[in-house]
Amino acid sequence: MVPEAEVKDVLDELQRLRARVPLLTGALAASTDGLVVAQDTPGVEAEGVAALTAAALGVSIRMSDATGRGGFRELLIRGENGYIATYAAGRSAVLTLLAEDRINVGRLHLEGRRAGARIGEVVDAAQDHAERPVPPPRPQQSGTLPRRGTTPDPT
Repeated sequence: MVPEAEVKDVLDELQRLRARVPLLTGALAASTDGLVVAQDTPGVEAEGVAALTAAALGVSIRMSDATGRGGFRELLIRGENGYIATYAAGRSAVLTLLAEDRINVGRLHLEGRRAGARIGEVVDAAQDHAERPVPPPRPQQSGTLPRRGTTPDPT
């Protein structure tokens, strides 16, 4: 999962996005398997939206593959009362935006793509850091002095 410092960075990005695009009613970053990374979705159950996003993502990926359209980039759903837009955010996350029906869809895409790229950088960097192997401790070479405050091994 994403460490706290990076979660704060992602949440800050979601809040800046909502400030830039006033007709957004919610913003959610989630892992591709449906776990919430950060959310600014007043009045909406974030966990449920993240799980549904993962399900929609799975179908979208299969449709892209089946039709030869390449890797997933984005998904737009238009309902009677507004839009739900999902954007790829790096290798392992997605950004889902909820918007009023009066939103300029071009602006929604422009801002959503940019925010998705920034969130993807943060999440991917955190994941890369977490997956980096920790080097084993270096063995003490023979003939070296013991560390200060320790007694030498009699063997």
